[in-house]
Amino acid sequence: MTRATLDKQPHEVASMFDHVAANYDLTNDVLSLFQDRRWRREVARAVDARPGERVLDLAAGTGTSSLPFVEDGAYVVPCDFSLGMLSEGKKRHPWLPLTAGDAMRLPFRDDAFDAVTISFGLRNVQDTDEALRELYRVTKPGGRVVICEFSHATWAPFRKVYEEYLMRALQPVARAVSSNPDAYVYLAESIRSWPGQPELAAMLQKAGWSKVAWRNLSGGIVAMHRGRKALEA
Repeated sequence: MTRATLDKQPHEVASMFDHVAANYDLTNDVLSLFQDRRWRREVARAVDARPGERVLDLAAGTGTSSLPFVEDGAYVVPCDFSLGMLSEGKKRHPWLPLTAGDAMRLPFRDDAFDAVTISFGLRNVQDTDEALRELYRVTKPGGRVVICEFSHATWAPFRKVYEEYLMRALQPVARAVSSNPDAYVYLAESIRSWPGQPELAAMLQKAGWSKVAWRNLSGGIVAMHRGRKALEA
């Protein structure tokens, strides 16, 4: 299996990411024109990890996204369900506690983390609502969630140009730098079919999160959603 389908069967998605693990970070840099590095910095600021806090970085891939939390002094658990990604991450960052786990059945106890975050991975989960509930379950009361995901450009002319880029330019660029360019066709299709910013905010609220808000990045092609788990009475 080299390309997942939009019904997002977990074994298909995991297999697809296994095939792109070696060049995944490089491909993301090129396809996003290096904007992904800025987006991850924004995530780190929003999470605002403190020394001694426990942070879950879900869909962490090779662990690159987890490094800013380590630099902030937090104990971070990078978690992903692609064993290929985790294996590649272990080569690069052998000291990170890389953990295999499914977003819909997280292998952690209740109230385990001060903050949970997932970047560019939520749309690849088969059941988004279940994943949001699981993130809520493993977060301490008073804790926070930050979700960074591709979304929909807010200016219609830019949205049209961007979607044309996704479907026409993305595959040949991916072919030049990725070990599995067909996978990026799925990724483009998954972006186009993903809910808009208000819809994702409503899903967060439905899962129990409070103080839900979002901020658009790069004209809305990426959106960063935040929320809190209410303190116990």
